[in-house]
Amino acid sequence: MTIQKLFIANRAEIALRIVRTAQRMGIAAVVPWHARDRHGPALQIASETVELVGDPPVSAWLNPQALIQAARDSGCDAIHPGYGFLSENADFARAVVQAGLIFVGPPADVIERMGDKITARNFATQHGVPVTPSAEEESSPETFVERAAAIGFPLLIKGTAGGGGKGMHIVRDAASLPQAIATARAESQRYFGDGRLLAERFVEKPRHIEVQVFGDAHGQVIHLGERECSIQRRFQKLIEETPAPTLNPALRERICQAAVTLASAAGYVNAGTVECIVSQTGEFYFLEMNTRLQVEHPVTEMVTGLDLVEWQLRVAQGEPLPLRQEQVQWHGSAIECRILAEDADAGFVPDTGKVLLLQEPQGPGVRFDNGVVQGAPVSADFDSMLAKLVVHGASREVAISRMRQALHDTVMLGVTLNSHFLGRVLAHPEFQAGATDTDFLERHKASLKPAPWTDAERQALVAVAAAVSRDPFSTTVSEPHVSMGAWRN
Repeated sequence: MTIQKLFIANRAEIALRIVRTAQRMGIAAVVPWHARDRHGPALQIASETVELVGDPPVSAWLNPQALIQAARDSGCDAIHPGYGFLSENADFARAVVQAGLIFVGPPADVIERMGDKITARNFATQHGVPVTPSAEEESSPETFVERAAAIGFPLLIKGTAGGGGKGMHIVRDAASLPQAIATARAESQRYFGDGRLLAERFVEKPRHIEVQVFGDAHGQVIHLGERECSIQRRFQKLIEETPAPTLNPALRERICQAAVTLASAAGYVNAGTVECIVSQTGEFYFLEMNTRLQVEHPVTEMVTGLDLVEWQLRVAQGEPLPLRQEQVQWHGSAIECRILAEDADAGFVPDTGKVLLLQEPQGPGVRFDNGVVQGAPVSADFDSMLAKLVVHGASREVAISRMRQALHDTVMLGVTLNSHFLGRVLAHPEFQAGATDTDFLERHKASLKPAPWTDAERQALVAVAAAVSRDPFSTTVSEPHVSMGAWRN
């Protein structure tokens, strides 16, 4: 079945990203909106828009029946879930198909098998892929605390559904365990509508490596390379790149082949990501599988020249993968920075405001996936990510240089961004050497602080502030003196 009209069950930059590819393919795109979120750029170019209701606003994108009904009412024949929200919800995928629509993603049974962290870990073990020791809550909730503690500390408590750092907490002692469980459950229920939990051994200072896999309905599964995602705060990625620097080629091959093995055994269809952690001694452990498109998919697109959303739509229509494994080629290096509305220097505190001025970075190899427009409010109703800045270069050194310049050129006045902080991370000698792990930001906290202002900089800022805030009436000459001109007695 050929997709004629696509409903995008998402918002902000990923909605815009999907609209652009859909329209290029001749597919009409319908984008939903909420009264508290009616300024997204996707809404300006969508073929059609549909209002959603919900309080809090995020709940509008977590209502399966309302989304499906909106898609049917607007005459759509397919739904793309984007990422986050219901993108990894098997019940939603199943309901979409039962409503006679195409779900642009894996079949519901595959999501249940691989999107659920507990089931996926068990599946990985069955197929010889190493995992860290763990305990799941669902089988015996009354003993979960004891079973989790028996694994040993530090522990990682996280929701079995979803991702993006939501509902994840490190626990370093038994006294902190009950509160961490309660907090993780509440967050997972809020963001993914699923409060089930998993506890696993936390590997200290690992690298976070993931593999982009793709499968079709004809039994072909390939990988499109790995991504390094170790620069994180609160388990949420800030900087991603491909290829992963300093990764041993033999280890890279083992990880990529393990990802394909898992996806093939699961009967995987459409886009997915197999995530691993790599210890300081070089062992890798399966972490989870994201049964959806990833936030960081643009870096893979930049080095392969492929459009992964186009691949998603073609596979959803029943077409075979456009390439075989041996036909995939990679060129150069790509880096993505997540542009967030937060004050990184004050503990990554989210910020709100209004986008008073927006100037997007330009230049060779620069891509800016934007989710806001000038004049739009930035509220606390949704995730703090406003845009994704992606660059490509012939080498990692070129990509880093281009990213630093692009971050400098990104202007979004009216709300605090993390762009200056990201620039300092990229300038750090250890980052430039590829010596990254998930503890990087914490370990280098002191050296990543902004340099204090010089006296000259302070004086210049005071002068600018005085000029901008000057009372316009203070220099206005009133009558009769204005008519007297230069006359003097």
